Amino acid sequence: MKNFIPSWVRVPIVFFIIFGLVEYFIDSGNKPAFMEQPIIMLFLLLVLLILIATEAIVGSMDNILYQSLSEEAKARYNSQKAKSSKFITWIKKTYTKLLGSKPIQEEHEIILDHNYDGIKELDNNLPPWWIWSFYASIVFAVIYLARFHVFNGTNQYDELETEYAQAKIDIENYKKTAKDLVDFNTVELLTEASDLKNGQKIFAENCVACHKADGGGGIGPNLTDKHWILGGGIKNVFKTVSEGGRDGKGMIAWKTLLKPAEMAQVSSYVLQFQGTTPAEPKPAEGDIWEDE
Repeated sequence: MKNFIPSWVRVPIVFFIIFGLVEYFIDSGNKPAFMEQPIIMLFLLLVLLILIATEAIVGSMDNILYQSLSEEAKARYNSQKAKSSKFITWIKKTYTKLLGSKPIQEEHEIILDHNYDGIKELDNNLPPWWIWSFYASIVFAVIYLARFHVFNGTNQYDELETEYAQAKIDIENYKKTAKDLVDFNTVELLTEASDLKNGQKIFAENCVACHKADGGGGIGPNLTDKHWILGGGIKNVFKTVSEGGRDGKGMIAWKTLLKPAEMAQVSSYVLQFQGTTPAEPKPAEGDIWEDE
């Protein structure tokens, strides 16, 4: 490969591969990494110098090695080099054909008669690659016109609406499994044994001192009857646990100490006391609550 690709091509290729990897793996926002972080620029300059120095050293070593070869080995090397030269020549010829321009030696054939102050004009044709690209753009335009303006094909606005609709579905599905996103409006009564068990644990650690282990009430109200000071049901109980009780004489707001999922669990556990008989029930407080 070294014989087919000259050093002036190899060095930029390797350098830009390294440059691309650096830009890909280093997150620098909207600007290139070497502009945001000067150390990256120094690193890239060092890499470039190393590549140039390596090519120079390898070139010198090749010359020294060539001089030490036998005549037969030199002949084989020259033969291989000639093949690589033919390959490079073929590339140059192909490139010239793609340009479609006359070489300097033949420019006299396409000089126009127009002459202005000694300045003459060449009648060069447009490059073939440009002409075929132009024809391809015309074909693409016709297909595009028919597809999106005649037959009303799906366009980017339709795709955007479809993606929005799918995003809403994904968000709703995510909310169903992301328990810590629950709030007063979305909370639902939990019935899973694992949720109620964790709710019982939270209640035992934080609520027993005021409501007693059986929910009969102490400093706090009785949780076993149908009377509720701030409303019953899972939504109101969750809100009371989250925001706290009455100003000045109610319980604290637990939203700073418990996660939303934990508040939903303990609220669901509290509602399990409904209809039970505590050992020393506190007199009813508040109004009777009937679930809708």
